[in-house]
Amino acid sequence: MNAKNKEITLQGSVWMTVDGENLGGQSRIALLAQLAESGSITQAAKAVKMSYKAAWDAIDTMNNLAGEPLVERLTGGKGGGGTRLTKRGEQLVNNFRIIEQEHRDFIAQLDRQAVGIADDFLLIRKMNMKTSARNQFLGKVSQVKPGAINDEIELEIAGGQKIVAIITHESTQELGLQIGAEAFALIKASSIILMEEDRKARLSARNQLTGNISRILPGAVNTEVVVELAGGATLAAIITNESATSMGLVVGGTVTGLFKASSVILGVAG
Repeated sequence: MNAKNKEITLQGSVWMTVDGENLGGQSRIALLAQLAESGSITQAAKAVKMSYKAAWDAIDTMNNLAGEPLVERLTGGKGGGGTRLTKRGEQLVNNFRIIEQEHRDFIAQLDRQAVGIADDFLLIRKMNMKTSARNQFLGKVSQVKPGAINDEIELEIAGGQKIVAIITHESTQELGLQIGAEAFALIKASSIILMEEDRKARLSARNQLTGNISRILPGAVNTEVVVELAGGATLAAIITNESATSMGLVVGGTVTGLFKASSVILGVAG
């Protein structure tokens, strides 16, 4: 497939877990909503295209994980009983819908920002980079340098540190980025290069955030290093185990996280 000939959009979904166990996502919440409307597990299961057994299995799982009933059975009566949501179940459905809408708005903003994602698709696959943004910073625009095609946006985050991003002029206008505007910056952990404090070098990377290492989480191949920045924010970097060992990284040590302005995605609240 030629990625340049295909339209690529960003999508995502929301689900809830309890101690790592899946409590529910869109399909299970839809089941609860249909149950509240019809009062019948049979009708609710049919509406969301689940089998009767699968629907009851899902409800039993949610009841157990929630620590309190979300659905209760009604017995007796003229209709022979039925099922209904508890107050906690109703609250869960309502809150999930609010969260899901916020998530859709967030993804829509990222999708509008991801200009040129089709051009980068094959490169990302080739480099085997993580595509989820591990680092998220909220700040205010402190400087805007317009260009013919791309603009340079400077964002001041907690602690007074600055993040510089390069985005298209069209994106700047669409997002309403101007001095004083609130925005968030997303940077993939795999885009962060760590440099020890005592190394003096002239670097092309526009962004250089310095802090103390708060966590080192080694894996089979890579190590995640979390750096605590001034103001309480954190910066996560994914580096090879070999690099972590050769640099002698330890908790409490001071390092600088480097990343290019082109690696930063900016977004604004909907």
